[in-house]
Amino acid sequence: MENDKLHNVVIVGSGPAGLTAAIYAARANLKPLVLAGLTPGGQLMLTSEVENFPGFVTGIMGPELMDNMTKQAQRFGAEFIYENAVSANFAAKPLEISTAKEKYSAKTVIIATGAEANWLNLTNEQRLRGKGVSACATCDGFFFKDKDVVVIGGGDSAMEEANFLTRFARKVTIIHRRDEFRASKIMLKRAQDNPKINFITNVTVTDVLGENSVEGVKVKHNVTGEESVIPAQGYFAAIGHTPNTKIFAEAGVEVDQKGYIAVKNQTRTNIEGVFVAGDVNDPRYRQAISAAGMGCMAALDVEKYLESLDEH
Repeated sequence: MENDKLHNVVIVGSGPAGLTAAIYAARANLKPLVLAGLTPGGQLMLTSEVENFPGFVTGIMGPELMDNMTKQAQRFGAEFIYENAVSANFAAKPLEISTAKEKYSAKTVIIATGAEANWLNLTNEQRLRGKGVSACATCDGFFFKDKDVVVIGGGDSAMEEANFLTRFARKVTIIHRRDEFRASKIMLKRAQDNPKINFITNVTVTDVLGENSVEGVKVKHNVTGEESVIPAQGYFAAIGHTPNTKIFAEAGVEVDQKGYIAVKNQTRTNIEGVFVAGDVNDPRYRQAISAAGMGCMAALDVEKYLESLDEH
């Protein structure tokens, strides 16, 4: 089924980037359509308490923050469709975005689909997310003061997360499935020189232990098969992120070697009328506030672009 309405802007994604873009676009009277997805709200829906988003002195629950931002966008006239975008056609104008049920036409599109942390996909790993299991040290490190934590991974991000966590944790253990590390020499040495960090290598994590919070991890040695338990109150996955860019790359949007959407100028992609905001473009910061800032930028860029169309 095809929707015959031509939208000024379709925003794909409903995390901090998409919702901020929706607020700004709606206030500019662009009447944005937000394809919010079947599970709206982005990564913050999995976060218990957010203490680093400006304006909330005592913190705010992640789902509550996303709900507030959604209502704020709706107040100014943003329309929300709770379906996943499944394909895009950017070969001609108007631009087209399709869900399983409908096709939407737009003068502009803001891609704000985010990036998902990679997990080991252990049952208890998912069950205890937000209860000691995290994939963001800068988001959640503060909650682990004087506790023992483990970091899973062997790349630069694992070393960086581990070093950051030593500001709060009593002890940080890096667990890696190989003997050798992918991390750069300088990042590895920095972690090795940190007295709070120790390493357990050549083991596979087989389970996360704990009923209502993390109490430890179970590991199995890759050579001997010996199983052991490492006590810990925090578990940080640092095995990379996967940006949600597949349908856009298939539609001709340029991505970098890691799959993140590339920008040509501020928030503009290589396709005219297609803009980007948030973690889908940002492998470095991955913060709610930086994603929200980019959502603002994308909406303002869309507004200027639409004004330039009207002038011709």
